[in-house]
Amino acid sequence: MARGNGCCSSFCKCFFEYETPRVLVIQNKCVGTINRLIQASIVSYVIGYVCVIQQGYQDTDSVISSVTTKVKGTALANTSDLGVQVMDVADYIIPPQMENSFFVLTNMIVTPNQTQTTCPELPNPSTICTSDSDCTAGFSNPRGNGIQTGKCVNYSDTIKTCEVVAWCPLEIDTNLPKPALLAEAENFTVLIKNSIRYPKFNFNKRNILPHINSSYLKRCTFDRVTDPHCPIFRLKDIVTEAGEDFQTMAVNGGVMGILIDWSCDLDLSEKRCIPKYSFRRLDNKNPTNNVAPGYNFRFAKYYKDCDDIDTRTLIKAYGICFDVIVFGKAGKFDMVPTLVNIGAALSFLSLVNAVCDWVVLTFLSKRDYYSKLKFIHVDENEDTLSEGTMYGTQ
Repeated sequence: MARGNGCCSSFCKCFFEYETPRVLVIQNKCVGTINRLIQASIVSYVIGYVCVIQQGYQDTDSVISSVTTKVKGTALANTSDLGVQVMDVADYIIPPQMENSFFVLTNMIVTPNQTQTTCPELPNPSTICTSDSDCTAGFSNPRGNGIQTGKCVNYSDTIKTCEVVAWCPLEIDTNLPKPALLAEAENFTVLIKNSIRYPKFNFNKRNILPHINSSYLKRCTFDRVTDPHCPIFRLKDIVTEAGEDFQTMAVNGGVMGILIDWSCDLDLSEKRCIPKYSFRRLDNKNPTNNVAPGYNFRFAKYYKDCDDIDTRTLIKAYGICFDVIVFGKAGKFDMVPTLVNIGAALSFLSLVNAVCDWVVLTFLSKRDYYSKLKFIHVDENEDTLSEGTMYGTQ
């Protein structure tokens, strides 16, 4: 029972204790230097990083953006199936309108005069046959070109394949033209119109800056050194700035990113809030693994022949898809984030005393003496402290 009373008494004694800070001035060059260095580091962090670099005194908002594009240019294409053709915007911009992006046709495989009839399937391990029993009527291979009729027919003098109902003749996409058919596409230009808004600050602007007029747009082309504000870009310049070769990329196609950075400090003049352009290839170009490279898709042009039979020209289109990516953040002075960020940063000053106390009580030769001066236990039943207790000598 006595032991239980002792534990209870110790608990009550600890529970009703109160600790109050005591100021102890120590004249020591080593500790003083550490103290000032840490203080200087924290103040430098608050001023240099929080206030200057991170602009912690500002309230921020994210950009809202809209983008429209218009491509111009003509090119001469010479294909074995269609002959020499002049191609303009209506031919190589597919589809005419896309959201925040546009596609430019640079290469293609054309299969003209297709009609719905029967023809031999292209040879591969699943379609090569020796007799009708190797083919299944009604079977459709997802990677094939049609529905099998159940017949095994001659594909060539040496190969037989299963017959299919499909758009015939079938496309043979193994002979991709090199160089690209629309090599002149590198000289096409695109006008990018971008409007942005920061709703929190009721701020609106567009990349066609106030000093740009119609006559200027007719003669300018973006150049990072001589004309960085022109919103008209030459396609070759976009690809080159991304570290790619346009003619090489035009063969198989790819995906390019046009990045527009609208990071603005609205505490400064509105004239200083201008877009910054950069370019980057977005699709994965791996030189050691070139399986399914580039960017391509198929589309068809339909018509009726002289016998009123539905006919189409199938085009496997290769080209470059340009994605316009707009991002940015605007900041403006506000008292609330200023007080919050500075207060949070200055709270690190409390670490100075903790570090210095640790050095004093751990490494200095007089650490025991300093410990006695720093920690004094006071009993409420004692009205005065003896001189020895006051100085920790007891």
